[in-house]
Amino acid sequence: MKRSGENSVLKEGLNVMAIDLQKQKAAGNEKGAQQQLLHRKRKATEIEQSEYGKDESQGLIQAKKYIRGDKVSVKGIVDKKLKGQLRTKERLFVESALNAAKVEQWLLPSEGGYLEPDGIEKTWNLTQESIVREVDISSSKKSFDLKLPDLGPYAIDFTSSGRFLLLGGRKGHLAILDWKEARLLTEIQVRETTRDVKFLHNELFFAAAQKKYVYIYDKKGVEIHCLKSHLCPLKLEYLPHHFLLTTIDKAGILRYQDTSTGHMVVQHRTRLGRCGVMRVNPYNAVMGLGHSNGTVTMWSPNMDTPLMSLLCHRGPLTALAFDAGGQQMVTAGTDGKVKVFDVRKLQPLHSYFSPTVARSVEISQKGLLAVASGSGIEIWKDALVTKQPKPYMKHRLLQGSQVQDICYCPYEDVLGIGHEQGFSSILVPGSGEPNYDTFVANPYETRKQRREAEVHALLNKLQPEMIVLDPDRIGTIQRSAIENKREKQIVAKEANLAGAIASGKPVPLKKKTKGRNKSSKRHKKKQDNIISERRAVIKQQVNSGANFVELKTPKAQEEALPRALARFSSK
Repeated sequence: MKRSGENSVLKEGLNVMAIDLQKQKAAGNEKGAQQQLLHRKRKATEIEQSEYGKDESQGLIQAKKYIRGDKVSVKGIVDKKLKGQLRTKERLFVESALNAAKVEQWLLPSEGGYLEPDGIEKTWNLTQESIVREVDISSSKKSFDLKLPDLGPYAIDFTSSGRFLLLGGRKGHLAILDWKEARLLTEIQVRETTRDVKFLHNELFFAAAQKKYVYIYDKKGVEIHCLKSHLCPLKLEYLPHHFLLTTIDKAGILRYQDTSTGHMVVQHRTRLGRCGVMRVNPYNAVMGLGHSNGTVTMWSPNMDTPLMSLLCHRGPLTALAFDAGGQQMVTAGTDGKVKVFDVRKLQPLHSYFSPTVARSVEISQKGLLAVASGSGIEIWKDALVTKQPKPYMKHRLLQGSQVQDICYCPYEDVLGIGHEQGFSSILVPGSGEPNYDTFVANPYETRKQRREAEVHALLNKLQPEMIVLDPDRIGTIQRSAIENKREKQIVAKEANLAGAIASGKPVPLKKKTKGRNKSSKRHKKKQDNIISERRAVIKQQVNSGANFVELKTPKAQEEALPRALARFSSK
């Protein structure tokens, strides 16, 4: 029995020791796991610092363009649950921006390049022949000339992907080309004056502004529709996100036609006479018109009056263009000037002089400005930001052919020129966006992808009511007219009060309730409104952090009085 008891005690002791060993082992594993986790975190931070730099400045710069707006402040929020949700969302936004910046080298593999001269060489002296000799074979094939001397001048247009080209001759010649493969898709002769041509949502349909009406054709050149409500059209524009075809005619009537339903949306009378200059702002889908009195008006289908009217030139306008961000506007007039305007401030930034009247202006995806006047084309780099002394490139057509229309090819460093003798394509390094988004525009899309993109575009179609001058207002809270009026009155009252105080004029005091309108308080308020020299000096010293004791004259500097009179001095 004693041995059995000893054995039982021994077993219990071994079991306790085994349990202790298991606990120590588990504790050691937890400690090791924690150390391994800390090591991984340290290594991840080292990798991030190696990618973004030790101070992460490079990473913040790269992630800045991926951040979705300003950070939401949670200081004044009392609800803890809402505050936590907002903090979590903001953290996720920052993490997604940093992750997008990390994989930018895979998302954006290509970088745009410009002409770089050597020594005293100037870029505007380089000809197309010298540029074609230096580029690769595939790029050299993009510079070509189509001689069509009998049916010009030509209006041109590219699809949003930049793959297909549409030509429209003044004498009725219409053609669609897959210009990268040099393949003609369709060619027709309508035997009628054609003033402008424009692709619709894709290359399957296009519109032609002919002598009397607007006609819609398909990819094979078959006439689909005749829009008889659009009389004597001069210019065409298309809004792909709204499926709206806009025209302007000889009488100055602006029309919006819905191409998805076939209904006429609205007609606006500009009341400014004949208008042959029209261009859409890609940022807010507002239509800009250039008139013969030198003004530019901006229109929306929601108002029968212009949203804005701006005097740009002292003569009729000949050309108009907007940049991709919708912030700058370029105008050209018969006064020989090409002006750059800030659309946000409605103020001119700077202007350029054209040797002859500019017939067409165009802005590329990278901000290169092309100005066509006569038979020459000038291309300006960074001309929208600052005034440039010299152009970036120059090109002159052979045989003095007059330019009718110019258009940059999207996602390509190519400028298309429609002129009297046909069509020309020139290389402009750095004009196109080197990276494209297949969800926006895919130059290599298949038939199935094109059909899916068309269905998605119809499902995501925007209504004409959403075309406003400031698209950021869409989705915000609309205040009532009384609240807006009250807010304006408060702001005006504060501004008038501050102006009166600054000029030293007497400020009328409010009549307050009982106990707050005493004579002493009214006198104190009047004294507060008085601006004196001493008050200005004291305010300046308070702002600078000076000590008021230093303003008093120290006793050591006072004049020494006789001992008999010292007791009468003020202490």
